[in-house]
Amino acid sequence: MKVLVDTPIWSYALRSRKKEYQSETEQLESLIKDQRALIIGPIRQEILSGYSDLKKFKILKEKLSYFKNAPIQDSDYESAAELCNQCRKEGVQGSHIDFLICAVAIRLDVPIFTTDKDFLQYKKFLPLKLFDPEVSQPGA
Repeated sequence: MKVLVDTPIWSYALRSRKKEYQSETEQLESLIKDQRALIIGPIRQEILSGYSDLKKFKILKEKLSYFKNAPIQDSDYESAAELCNQCRKEGVQGSHIDFLICAVAIRLDVPIFTTDKDFLQYKKFLPLKLFDPEVSQPGA
């Protein structure tokens, strides 16, 4: 099964050398090796944002160029708005990008690999699947 990998996981693997993120980094490496990692354009944009050093930006951009964006359909934007409204009705706020990630993941029927705790709140009200590395099976 494919997995939509959220910004924090990519950032740990591409930007950080901290041991506390080693597990997430290794899991992402496994997903990449098994060709199961998915990315969408807004996540790519988030990863690349904030680099004033053009050389570092270009290096990171090149690393990410090996991953093709999973397509976002026009209906995903409408679904994202619905999901946002549904959560807001329940008192849960989130970013537009988060709800777009949710909409794409729901449409593709794939889990989201993230450490962003907001997704735990969204999951209470949305039919989301979150990737759990503890129960992941390589090649599944």
